[in-house]
Amino acid sequence: MLAAYAKSQSAEDPLSGLEVGERPEPRARDGWTTVRLKAAGLNHHDLFSLQGVGLPADRLPMILGCDGAGVDEEGNEVVVHAVVPSEGWRGDETLDPKRTLLSELHDGTLAEQVLLPRANLVPKPESLSWEHAACLSTAWLTAYRMLFVNAGIAPGATVLVQGAGGGVATALVQLGSAAGLRMWVTSRDEAKGARAVAIGADRAFGSGERLPERVDAVMETVGAATWSHSVKSLKPGGTVVISGATSGEAPPKAELTQIFFRQLRVVGSTMGTRDELERLVAFVAQQRIEPVIDSVVPLADARGGFAKMASGNLFGKVVFTVS
Repeated sequence: MLAAYAKSQSAEDPLSGLEVGERPEPRARDGWTTVRLKAAGLNHHDLFSLQGVGLPADRLPMILGCDGAGVDEEGNEVVVHAVVPSEGWRGDETLDPKRTLLSELHDGTLAEQVLLPRANLVPKPESLSWEHAACLSTAWLTAYRMLFVNAGIAPGATVLVQGAGGGVATALVQLGSAAGLRMWVTSRDEAKGARAVAIGADRAFGSGERLPERVDAVMETVGAATWSHSVKSLKPGGTVVISGATSGEAPPKAELTQIFFRQLRVVGSTMGTRDELERLVAFVAQQRIEPVIDSVVPLADARGGFAKMASGNLFGKVVFTVS
């Protein structure tokens, strides 16, 4: 079957290890099922894997991809849940210390077929296109959990999103706007800020710009470059939810005095549960949200999509059509 997979890894030139070609079809196993994919989404996680982050070299070759939607063995249209708990785990799978994502231990979704636990299937509403459904498993689920599970806010609250163009950022804007939150964004790129406003943000600011008022919560995925601004932008008692650190994990200042003196909350957030994905899928369908897609590319041309993500020159999700 056709697949995009990591054959080698390089921190300096991650695309050198990307191969688009034939891989063996998955073999059936107890409690698992095969999904024939219709569309699959690209994430920074896939680039990190090619850089050697989170994917040991002894597991190569590994089919990449966490996002996907397709048809299961019974003919049902489904969305893939990418978090795979260890055998026997009960409860919130994101808290399982031995959990993995598809493409870390088990082959991922950038292929014609993917094998995964039966419990990891979520029904796809008929109204949701394959391309939009394929956006939801990772970045959108991450955004959903950040906003609606970990931020501790209600409709009418003001939320700052650090960054405006990536998959998580655009998902935060669209979800928050649909839920009645006042969404603000920051960006180094004025055009991306304007596009964020066009999809539902109330205002856009330059990176590090002083805000007209402090916010109830900050959604942080950038890390070191924006950390001080995030902490200083919060109201007393406010919350910063962090789900990534693409600019690095060591900010110049930890802002500990700010955090304890103004009684701020710092909450880590990782992906989401299968039940949260089911609620996210239902919310997107009910609110008729159309996830922002930067580009749709055939899987056979996956290298171009990876190159676009590596350049940082995108707004929304890159989606691969599979069949």
